[in-house]
Formats: sequence, C-alpha cells, structure tokens
Amino acid sequence: KTIARTMAPLAGTVTEGNPALADDPALVNSDPEGEGWFFRMTLADAGQLDGLMDAAAYQAFVAEQ
Repeated sequence: KTIARTMAPLAGTVTEGNPALADDPALVNSDPEGEGWFFRMTLADAGQLDGLMDAAAYQAFVAEQ
C-alpha cells in the first residue's frame, strides 16, 4: 500500500523512512511505538513541542471521548 500524504503536527524535514514497513506494514498497528514508526524528522522549531499533549494527557483526552 502507498501513503500519498502523511500529516504531522510539527514542521520539519523528513530525514528517514522506516524500511521495515515495506516488508511488514502491519507493524504500524502491532508495534506503533516501537518498530512500527513511519519516519524520523528534524524539527524546524522545537518550541512547537510545547503545544502537544504528553502521553498521560492524551490518554485522559481519549478517555473523555
């Protein structure tokens, strides 16, 4: 399968794609926080991280939905 466009909440430059996904795209679902990563990127402005939720805040947000 092909991804035509992937959105990220931060600006930057993609520096690496995950070649393991070519052989096993199911890694995205089975190990999203480990081997199932999509890409690595260099941030244009690390200050943008300040506006994102941490894992605990995101879990609380999801629980409220």
